[in-house]
Amino acid sequence: MAQGEASVAEAGPMLHKAFDLLLEPEACPAAGVIRIDEDLFAVGRFEAPFVAYETDAVAQLSRRHARIFIENGAAYAADLGSKNGTTVNGVLLRDKPARIHSGDVIGFGGKLAFRVRMEPRAASRAYTSQPVHMTLTPERGDLGLHPVELMEFPFLVSKADETFAQYSDRYPHQVNYVSRRHAHIFMKAGVPFVEDLGSTNGTFVDGKRLGETAVPLQDGASLAFGGNHFAYIVSLRREAESDAATTTSAATTTATGAVAQSPLDDLDKTTFIATAHSFLDIFCVDQGQPSEDEINREPLPDARAPARRRSRNKFVRFVSDLSAAFGGDRPMKRRVIFIGLAFVAAMIAIGSALYFSGTAERNLKSMVEHGDYRHAVIVANTYLDKHPNDPQAMVLGTEALLKGYVPDWLDRLKHRSFDAAHSVVSQMNTLAATNADARFLVDEIAWIGRLETFMASREKADAPIRIYADENRMSELLKQWESDPGGHQRRLDRIASTVPAFRDLYAIALSHLRKLESDDSVYLAAIERLKASIDKALAPGGDPDALSGEIADYADKYPRLAGLDHVQDDLRQYLALEHVLQSRQLGPMIDAMQKARFTTPPFQAQQHQLDAKALPAPDVVQRYLAVSNAWNNGKTETAIAGLRSMAGGPWADAVSTELAHKQAVASQFADLQKSRGAQGYDDRVLSFYESLDLAADAWFVNAIQPDLTALRQKALARADDGLSRAQTAWTQYRTNGAIGGDQRLETGLSDTFRKQAKLLTDAWSGAQRAAQLLHQLKADRSAFADKLLAEISAEVDLQRRSLVQLSSVLDPGILSAKLALIDYDKNANKGANGEERRAP
Repeated sequence: MAQGEASVAEAGPMLHKAFDLLLEPEACPAAGVIRIDEDLFAVGRFEAPFVAYETDAVAQLSRRHARIFIENGAAYAADLGSKNGTTVNGVLLRDKPARIHSGDVIGFGGKLAFRVRMEPRAASRAYTSQPVHMTLTPERGDLGLHPVELMEFPFLVSKADETFAQYSDRYPHQVNYVSRRHAHIFMKAGVPFVEDLGSTNGTFVDGKRLGETAVPLQDGASLAFGGNHFAYIVSLRREAESDAATTTSAATTTATGAVAQSPLDDLDKTTFIATAHSFLDIFCVDQGQPSEDEINREPLPDARAPARRRSRNKFVRFVSDLSAAFGGDRPMKRRVIFIGLAFVAAMIAIGSALYFSGTAERNLKSMVEHGDYRHAVIVANTYLDKHPNDPQAMVLGTEALLKGYVPDWLDRLKHRSFDAAHSVVSQMNTLAATNADARFLVDEIAWIGRLETFMASREKADAPIRIYADENRMSELLKQWESDPGGHQRRLDRIASTVPAFRDLYAIALSHLRKLESDDSVYLAAIERLKASIDKALAPGGDPDALSGEIADYADKYPRLAGLDHVQDDLRQYLALEHVLQSRQLGPMIDAMQKARFTTPPFQAQQHQLDAKALPAPDVVQRYLAVSNAWNNGKTETAIAGLRSMAGGPWADAVSTELAHKQAVASQFADLQKSRGAQGYDDRVLSFYESLDLAADAWFVNAIQPDLTALRQKALARADDGLSRAQTAWTQYRTNGAIGGDQRLETGLSDTFRKQAKLLTDAWSGAQRAAQLLHQLKADRSAFADKLLAEISAEVDLQRRSLVQLSSVLDPGILSAKLALIDYDKNANKGANGEERRAP
């Protein structure tokens, strides 16, 4: 998150920390200290106290320059697209509000700068004890507009909000005259104000279009948005604090139906706005987003016309309208009496119908007030099944659901019974099936439950993050929050206001969210890069050998990144499997297949692909294991017969090589037994030993072990000679210069490549035989031989790997020929583990 950018997650439930903001001048000392004791403070050239400053001091202020507001116990500054900008600690504000803290320096334009200080609020202001409810009644009754009941502020006027969007089908152009951020109504000193937010078609109060400053709204005022269509009469009423405390918390809900004269007359046809919008959303502006508003070319409200005032006496207004309809100003006499009596009778009938039709809602409200929440949920669901658009029933049903089940859910989480907590959420989901209002809040509760379950599984906030285990759950949690942070916060705030015990968990969850956001910017990003590298290396044409170093680098750079040891283990197993697969050695391949135990998804996927396309089928594996068992027990004829039976199929070449080796070993061993005591027997024993694979031919190694021990000195001399020859060839290879990329890219086989390949192969063959003998004789020089063999083997592996990577460039025949010159795996006269076989 960029410096100076507001984080919605920081605006947690801290309503108990009431404070005033003091702006102490850093520049222009004559300005004096500004005390902000309201939730919203306007900064502009003609706003108080700036309008009283000297002209030079405010020359760089715009008319609508910035706003400072307090929300959820935190203070924020927002620039309104001013010409000369707003800064916090020298950082220019962009499109989003920035949180400000005590000690920060905030600047407006180029000359005004103030240091922020927060001071605890001494006492609540008197006007806060009388909440204001505002009703916006449509001026015209023939358009089918619903009255709007405002019980919480601020209220954002937006065509994207359901309050106006519900008319999109009937009046698409009129709705599009309203901007996405058109205007907002807020409270200041207990008085409602309206401010236009730079809308395309304007906001009008008593027919006059608003300028850059907010104006107060009086009872009976005319208020219009974008033209003459969405025009309302303002009605204000204040409630005693005791009455306000019983007001049911509600979200924005809209009921469809015919227009009503007053929300008090027909609640089913009233739009209730009982949850405040967020200043964070109101002043979060994407300056680069193109406007989608239509320009209203219809006649706009006439500022010269007198303001229309709503009469308090509905009966007088009704009789007046009838008088105009039935004869203007002539005496009505009997007609008036008749109409009056008819009106009274109609009102009695309507009142009776409303009374009896509202019985279910009154019973529901009574159950909620008496704490019978779970029964109230059932009653609400039954009622909503028949009246799905009843806003009051939805609000009461939501309140009952939250109060009846959230405490139980909180208790389960507190005792770390996460499965039981999940069961409570599932039950709430089922109960919210008919209540659209409640479903959104249950989704928030489910998200909090998943977040806390995940954090509990990690034992502590800075626990390691396991690759291929944690990142998907973390990403899912963050993605859901980031889809609508403002909306999530408003819904969570509503839950907290309905169930106060939820506040503590809410604060903890926001802390956990901030931790996940921090991990997302570092560790999750690193995990995604590493996973992309692994996928690329394992794809056709990739280089899996290079992965080991990259994984080690990630382990060093990101100490909390766990699970890399499993990735390294899988990589080692995969490289071994790939190596024996390329060598077409059946025994080592089946051994590697049986040992492979992949634990990470990409390598498990690779194993499935190899099983399906490249590796020996299960029947081949079983038959070969039977051959190996017979061979290891000295049953040579049985083993050879078993291999002959496998001569056909896709592994015929590997079976043929294995058969030739076993036949040669069996024949040489038989000849060796016949020549015991004859001249040259010692040399035959040593040559036979060098031709054996210590692992695959263990039975024959043990059979000649006594002869080999008796020839220790001669064997040591032979090992030393082989080691010396290997050193000479390796030294000459390096002196000539290793095989380079230009030689590998040659379109033919040059003498230089042949010479270097022979030196490299001779060096490896001599070092391998010497190391094998020295190990068998437990000689001190075996360590030196191992080191030399490791150096030569690394060069051989490098050259073969580099040649394989040129498969898309070199002619296949040339590539195969070059690989054959330095191939210590496929040569027919070599053992199963790579050593050259020699006849006795």
